[in-house]
Amino acid sequence: MSSSAGMAGRPGRVAVAGAGIAGLCVAWFLQEYGIGVTVFDRGQVAAGASWGNAGWITPALAAPLPEPAILRAGLAALVTRGSPVSVPPRPDAGLAAFLWQFARHCTTRRWRLAMTGLAGLSRQALAGYDALASGGVTARAAEATPLLAAYRTAAARAALVTELREITGCGGAADFDLIDGPAIQRAEPALSDEVRAAVVLHGQRYIDPGALAAALAASVRERGGVIQERQPVTAVTPAAGGVLLRHGGGESRHDAVVLATGAWLGGLARPLGVRTRVQSGRGYSYAVRLAVAPRGPVYFPAARLACTPRPGGAVRIAGIMELRPPGAPLRPGRLDLMAASIRPLLREAGTGPRTEEWAGPRPVTPDGLPVIGQTRSERVFVAGGHGMWGITLGPATGRLLAEQIATGAMPPVLAPFDPLR
Repeated sequence: MSSSAGMAGRPGRVAVAGAGIAGLCVAWFLQEYGIGVTVFDRGQVAAGASWGNAGWITPALAAPLPEPAILRAGLAALVTRGSPVSVPPRPDAGLAAFLWQFARHCTTRRWRLAMTGLAGLSRQALAGYDALASGGVTARAAEATPLLAAYRTAAARAALVTELREITGCGGAADFDLIDGPAIQRAEPALSDEVRAAVVLHGQRYIDPGALAAALAASVRERGGVIQERQPVTAVTPAAGGVLLRHGGGESRHDAVVLATGAWLGGLARPLGVRTRVQSGRGYSYAVRLAVAPRGPVYFPAARLACTPRPGGAVRIAGIMELRPPGAPLRPGRLDLMAASIRPLLREAGTGPRTEEWAGPRPVTPDGLPVIGQTRSERVFVAGGHGMWGITLGPATGRLLAEQIATGAMPPVLAPFDPLR
């Protein structure tokens, strides 16, 4: 277990490796304590998993990925053409080890244990966004009034209802109702008549993830922070009284470092005692303009697709779980699969060309829990491995980790996410 003891005295300047939502939130909340920050990124702000995802802030749905049903889906993906879960037929040694560990966590007992820990973090998700808004971050989350999970049959809906009740039983908060038949189309006219059963989730939000990242970066800079783009961090070396960071073509010294490099986290964090594997679970998305756009977010669990409204009648369609390297090229066939899956469920899903086609690497862990906190070095911390919930949990993660770095005391809610577990 990592020590809750911090470094001697509050750090004056902290480097953050990674300019995604998690890294930028850590930097922003560190500034709330008067700590200077420099953020480094291998590409641009939000160039990884943060830009093209669905943008949902849904603590009611934030649950560990490994559970018995996803294990069955994963096995089916090995033999089913067109599955939304994609596993290479011949995984390399690293992926094979990840899949073995993932499978070991796909039990009801382990899922409930992980869910109990995750619930503590998700309960702080909305407060994290409220703190950003109060502090002047200009991107605003919209209320999902409501968020619908849409199904063809009530029988297919039963699994989500059971999961939501389990989430609540583990300390989460899922406020939901069920609707059926024509009442669904009255609630959401964009849904086709094939949708005959739905779950209505209350109290959730959504945001444009690219706009959020840009607003966070602008606020960090306005408050004196430095963001170094196209400066990949290649080495982290704890030294007496500080940490030496190698990035791009140079080196710099800092009082402390936070590693928030998403799917690339393992390479830097493993020498510092972080044994939890962080695997790239690539997601895909595209934008399309619809004649009848959804009023709010819509989830199609059977196809594992999320539909998020955007200004002017456009929507972003996001989904897929592709266990491939983070830098692998976009495969257009995956977008074709998404479009074919969603077309029968929306009234006007095929009316416009696809734009903003994107693939990005979600950082997935084998136990379904992020890694947040101190490494073997008292001056190096990590924040990552949020899987599909980086937008939901990013501000809460940044707020809590900044508290630990600034005060030297680990908030109890972070205990389940110990990087040295």
